[in-house]
Amino acid sequence: MKIAKNYLYNISYQLLVLFAPLITVPYVSRVLGAQGVGINSYTNSWVTFFLLLGQMGISLYGNREVAYSRDSKEKLSKIFWEIEMLQLLTIAAAYVLFLIFIAIYSHEYHHYFAIQSLLIIAGGLDISWYFMGLEDFKKTVLRNVIIKIVSIALIFMLVKKPNDLGMYIFLLAMSQIVGNLSLWPYLKENLVKISFRKLKPFSHFYPSLLLFIPTITSQVYLVVNRIMLGRMADTVAVGQYDYADKITKIVLAVVTATGTVMLPHIANKFANGDVRGIRQSLYNSFDFVTALAVPMMFGLAAVSTTFAPWFLGSEFSATGKIILIESPIIVFIAWSNVSGTQYLMPVNRVKEYTASVTIGAVVNIILNLFLIEIYGANGAALATTGSEFAVAAAQIYFIRTTIRRRDLFRHVWKYFLSGGIMFIVVYRFNSIMKMSIQNLLIQILIGALIYSVGLVLTKAPILEQIKQIIKRRVG
Repeated sequence: MKIAKNYLYNISYQLLVLFAPLITVPYVSRVLGAQGVGINSYTNSWVTFFLLLGQMGISLYGNREVAYSRDSKEKLSKIFWEIEMLQLLTIAAAYVLFLIFIAIYSHEYHHYFAIQSLLIIAGGLDISWYFMGLEDFKKTVLRNVIIKIVSIALIFMLVKKPNDLGMYIFLLAMSQIVGNLSLWPYLKENLVKISFRKLKPFSHFYPSLLLFIPTITSQVYLVVNRIMLGRMADTVAVGQYDYADKITKIVLAVVTATGTVMLPHIANKFANGDVRGIRQSLYNSFDFVTALAVPMMFGLAAVSTTFAPWFLGSEFSATGKIILIESPIIVFIAWSNVSGTQYLMPVNRVKEYTASVTIGAVVNIILNLFLIEIYGANGAALATTGSEFAVAAAQIYFIRTTIRRRDLFRHVWKYFLSGGIMFIVVYRFNSIMKMSIQNLLIQILIGALIYSVGLVLTKAPILEQIKQIIKRRVG
């Protein structure tokens, strides 16, 4: 029951983080235009790179270490302060490097780079990893709801014309800072006083550094694609790709929320030696995310070409095709989320996880070099899809000695068959119906009905999981 509640809380949190900017997308895309959106995305990508340098692998490492230590308040308190002290030091070092970068890198977007740098400061105050390690997702959700709603209201109030791009970036950055600060008052509930002399923050440097490579390489698709597009194409292409990626990630958030929830749960099972429990959790989780990811991939692909220009404006008509090309990553990331985030990371098989995301990063950069020059933003989307496939394939290969892959994929065809039929029908409806909120809802309902009937006819195992959840709820 606790996992189910945390999953729902984490879905809410992930959707909130992604929906907060996207609620304003139809407005912002028309006010700032593709050029303004592209400048924001391009400068944000560079700042994100320095933020990743500062955070190293602390978010994942902290989540896991808190899960290991949560049964002892004294040990938990010591772990928290050591990791947070390390995070503040590494973020400070990253900020100094960023200042050197903008001093050397003379650019017309210097002003926007400076505002974006507030996100680096926000990274030093981020302690969400602590609450996730405790499997306490409620606090992070409820506190941030208010902050995000306020930031959305301020965007509508203060961003009125293309010259307000700086204000838009500032509001997004400040909402992140305030959101991170809002979690700090809750610390007193779980922590006890620890002598400063007992703290050894640098004892966590090397193990978190081991997670730095997989963390930064797994983010390469978010950062490098935009940077390379900005250098090899233009900021308009960056803006079109950025919104395509954001829309795809909203759908993806529903699926990948299981990873953040299951990581501390499986880490705790691993610490207690429950190998059988870990294996069964993974089989169930893989089936669950596949059942969710497949219809979301096909559904998004079916409506993408008419949805994008309707939602974003005619200036973003090219975004529809980018979404269509990138939609398969919903399934690929869902699978790697199970094999990597839910298994390799919690059981401390960091080398395999690092190898898989490094393979993906190399594939991404190589494909970008060839495809962006030929196809522009579509090429970046193709590169992203290819690299995410490479990550999923590598991780599933690495877990072959622990998990029976035949059992893992035994029922996958049922979801793809049901989803494929759904895609054909919804795509046809989408081509003959004018895009509107009502028609979009009709297409979603038609798709959901067709997919559900397909699951019943093929007797997909997800139905049994749903029955068990309902029984536990009723019981």
